[in-house]
Amino acid sequence: MSVTNKIIPQEIIRLKRNGQILDEQSINGFVSGLVDGNFSDSQVGAMAMAIFQNGMSIDERVNFTKAMMNSGDIISWQGFDGPIVDKHSTGGVGDKVSFMLAAIVSACGGYVPMISGRGLGHTGGTADKLESIAGFNVQPSISEFKRIVKEVGVAIISQTDNLAPADKRLYSIRDVTATVESIPLITASILSKKLAAGLDVLVMDVKVGNGAMMNNLADAKALADSIVSVANGAGVKTQAIITDMNQVLGTSAGNAIEMYETVKYLTGKQREPRLHKVVQALATAMLVNTKLASDEQDAHKKIDKVLSTGLAAEVFDRMVAALGGPKNFVEKPWDSMTKANVIVEVKASQHGYIAQMDTRAVGMSVVGLGGGRTAPTQQVDHTVGFDRILPLGVQVNRGEVIARVHAKDEDSANRAIEQFNNALSYSEETPELPPVIYS
Repeated sequence: MSVTNKIIPQEIIRLKRNGQILDEQSINGFVSGLVDGNFSDSQVGAMAMAIFQNGMSIDERVNFTKAMMNSGDIISWQGFDGPIVDKHSTGGVGDKVSFMLAAIVSACGGYVPMISGRGLGHTGGTADKLESIAGFNVQPSISEFKRIVKEVGVAIISQTDNLAPADKRLYSIRDVTATVESIPLITASILSKKLAAGLDVLVMDVKVGNGAMMNNLADAKALADSIVSVANGAGVKTQAIITDMNQVLGTSAGNAIEMYETVKYLTGKQREPRLHKVVQALATAMLVNTKLASDEQDAHKKIDKVLSTGLAAEVFDRMVAALGGPKNFVEKPWDSMTKANVIVEVKASQHGYIAQMDTRAVGMSVVGLGGGRTAPTQQVDHTVGFDRILPLGVQVNRGEVIARVHAKDEDSANRAIEQFNNALSYSEETPELPPVIYS
């Protein structure tokens, strides 16, 4: 689809700037212009701002998502004898759910081809976390990706160059034009990649809270509704679950230490209750929607079984080995990951109940330690972050250990300790805690 003489970039921009509904031809013209360069960077930025200001109807979003999806490769899973299912999270701090979830659902008979992202802003990236493991290759060829999904049942990789390339360009321009938080643009960005992966079923984890992209429940619900409507409109059975991001999920935030928490979860050594609740809710939705479980009760039984027998841990181990990591990662995780030079305790600055956490500030502190990026080409320090983080609602005395910081040197450790303490507030009474799952 090339931009004809009738469809010129400034005309499409003008239509959207004036609040018009774009027809399929105009949307296709914009998306092909993203790939073939017919739209300049300034025109893409203007178009993104016009969409940000004026929104898009559901039909426009469906057409936009399909055009972005069709801008590159579409993966086919013909010949697979089970459902192709995936989940996507809108991102947060300490969100290592994908690893446990993918292993559990695969152990229950689903095929999980998970194409994950890099860290963005204060949120950690699934692909970055996997690269903590020596030798792990997050960018295999598509044929290798399909072979591993068929043999192991799961593969978690990062976005390939030929999957929704229109989104890749639009995304980079949104990042620098203050148009990231647009619900139509977020919807098309997430779904163009997920639908190009050829899924039967998608489950969305929409985060809400001070560590999420959506700070309030109304925005989170609007995004969840948009994603579900557009994905179902594009032919993929989709459900969204809104989960809490007003505190770090689990007990760790940082790349290698989150992989270590994943191992402890899968082997049963440590399952932080909030994290387990989110994993169970999403796994249940994936199993019920693919008909791998007859109902929620059946799903819970199957999840408990693959965790207690060690089958989920075994599947995860096999995936790590298939993608270039060691063969015994679950047994000896630190043999193939590096620990930080400095590990220091963070102590409570006062008595009381831990009442609130500025989760975004904790995420930015991990970035400041080197565990995330402030520029796209930056290398990530996989060793740094926080672990043994106490949850909200716990009563502590001044000087008690509330977390540990992992850092490359004493200076950055001291800075991170101060930032972590500043991110917490205390109360004398037991605080009211947000629900783990909203809806």
